[in-house]
Amino acid sequence: MATYDQLTEWAGLEHVTRAGLGVVAGWRIPGLMKEQLVEVGIPVAPRLIEQVAMQSEAEPALFASCGPLYRLTEWADPDDQGERSSFGVVPETGAVYFVLPDGEAWFANSGVDVWLDVLHHYGSRVTSSELLSEPDGPEEYLSGEEEERAFAELNRLAEELKEIDPAAFNGYEGLLWPGLLDRWLY
Repeated sequence: MATYDQLTEWAGLEHVTRAGLGVVAGWRIPGLMKEQLVEVGIPVAPRLIEQVAMQSEAEPALFASCGPLYRLTEWADPDDQGERSSFGVVPETGAVYFVLPDGEAWFANSGVDVWLDVLHHYGSRVTSSELLSEPDGPEEYLSGEEEERAFAELNRLAEELKEIDPAAFNGYEGLLWPGLLDRWLY
């Protein structure tokens, strides 16, 4: 399981937000998952999480095609002003979805605990990669040989994330990680 120290190592202290116990106390998700939000926190992650924005209400406030979710984060799309995507957690099960501005939900991970592990692995890999950590995206900077190396890195990353949460890679349609990693260079 990812730890607060592991997240801050690559994201920085100012970019990992722990939930206050009072914020998640009323959420209807498994206790271990609440604990992780309080003790481990959520990192800002490149190309994925711009801001941790955990709701404080006891009832889910993020409306998505899969049903109401507890909001965890927000991402403002720089190309669509005002459009925001979010990660949210399903009441009872704790599954995590990525919700597009129109409410369409893509399955991210089978639980908050696994989601934090995947985010840690993804974030530490991307921020330490020479090829994947360009602030505006690698596509503008890569030669043919570099692009091949970046594809190889992305394939390794996908395999590693799949080992952490196989359910997140059980297909392609409606799943966040395969689509995100596949479109990285396009």
